[in-house]
Parts: sequence; structure tokens; C-alpha cells
Amino acid sequence: FHSCFDMAESHEYTHTPFPHFGTLATHAGQDPDQWNVRAVVPPISLSSTFKQASPGKPFPYEYSRGGNPNRDVFEKCMASLENARFAIATSSGVAAPTLIAQALKSGDHIVCVDVYVGTLRYFKSILCKFGILATFLDTIDLPSVEKAIQENTKMVWMEASTNPLLRMVDIGAVAKLAKGRKTDIKVVIDNSFMTPYFLRPLDHGVDVVYYSVTKYLNGHTDVTMGVLCTNNDDLAKKLRFQQYAGGAVPSPFDCYLANRGLKTLHLRMREHQ
Repeated sequence: FHSCFDMAESHEYTHTPFPHFGTLATHAGQDPDQWNVRAVVPPISLSSTFKQASPGKPFPYEYSRGGNPNRDVFEKCMASLENARFAIATSSGVAAPTLIAQALKSGDHIVCVDVYVGTLRYFKSILCKFGILATFLDTIDLPSVEKAIQENTKMVWMEASTNPLLRMVDIGAVAKLAKGRKTDIKVVIDNSFMTPYFLRPLDHGVDVVYYSVTKYLNGHTDVTMGVLCTNNDDLAKKLRFQQYAGGAVPSPFDCYLANRGLKTLHLRMREHQ
């Protein structure tokens, strides 16, 4: 994490904020000109259905499972904070890794490096029933990761700061190792505890970063939600379609609340450290 932390003489880490983080959190995706009434705070749009110019020609929304103004605003802001091209909001934190894992097929393999228990539960109890296997590592050293990669490995999965032990992993080194072994491996990371205020994993070779918005991103203990971010066009398109087909979408009101929470993320995390 040398790119975002400086070592002080007291041997404690002090964070150098990413440029204009608070400004992006406040304004990205929030342009009042996108609303006819020029609202500075995005209005809550609870409609499940939207008028079309003619059958099959929406303007741009047709049905709330496929898109909603509040979801769009949150996703644009989140993508900006993550330095990502795409963000996809989900109905819960666990729904984000579930959606990512659905990009795999029977016979594929995942290397899991000390992952969150909710992710572990999903892999062991549900995903395995569909012929997708995983190797679980209780260590974060590179030789163990390299040894666990197989011919059918399609994803290497980890947490930036593990929950609950707060163990740190050199994500850049893991990403470089995985890509060096197999170019088609996707590196996935749960960054819920660090947040993009402290770390932007996509800048370090990661393909997909996801969050439990329920935790620090929302920050007010009144939303259950998740989000994933990527710069990969094909993967983003695939995950967006899977979400539309599968239905794990957040409510407009939750998106409104989470968008509000992002506005104070930099203040809360600064005090938090």
C-alpha cells in the first residue's frame, strides 16, 4: 500500500488522500441539469415502470429492475471514487460476489485467499453444487497462492483487509502473480474495510473490486446493499445482463441513502483512522 500510505516516524500509517476525493463524493453523478427541476440533491424515483416513446423504445428507463435514476446516480459517483469505468449496485453486500461468481461455469476453479465468511459460505454451500470448485487458503503468502493455481483456475479472490482479522495482502503482487501464470484469470477483491478512500484496487491490477455498501460506504446502519466496480468492458456487460436476468437489484430508496452516505465517507474515514 505504498501508493496511498506514508510511514510516520511513530511507525503508524498516515493516509495521503486521493486528489479531490471529497469533491468527487459530493458532485460526481449529481449534476442538477439531469433533472427537469434542476434539483441539487437527486430526487427519489420510486416508479417501477416508465413511459416509453413507443413500444420497445424507452427514454432511457423501462422497468426498475433494468435501471433507475437513483441507482444510476449512485453508480456514477461510486465509479468516480473508485477510478473505475463501470459500477454495478446490488441488493446486498453478498449479492455482489454472488453476481461475480455467476460469470463462471461448471468446471471452473477459484483460489480464495482468506475471504469473508459470507463469501466462504456461499462458495462452500451453494456455488459448489454447480460444479465450480474452490481452494481456500488461510494464508496470504505468494508461494501458497501460486501453488493453488490450477489449469482451470479462472479467478483469484481475496480481501484487501480481511474481515475480521484485518490481515493485509499485497494485492499488486498477487495480481501480477496470477496474470503471470494465466492471462485469463480475473483477480477479484473485497475492499469493504478499506474503502476507495484508502485504497483503489483497480489501480493495482485487480479486475473487479466489490463492497458491502452496508458498512462504511453508507455509514449510517440503515441500508443493506452492495456494489462492484471494474474497468473491463466485456465483464461489465456480462455482469449487468446477469443482474438484469437474475434480479439482485437495490431499491431506489436504498440507492438514495447510500448516495447520501458517500458524501461524508472521506470525513468519516479520516476520523476513523
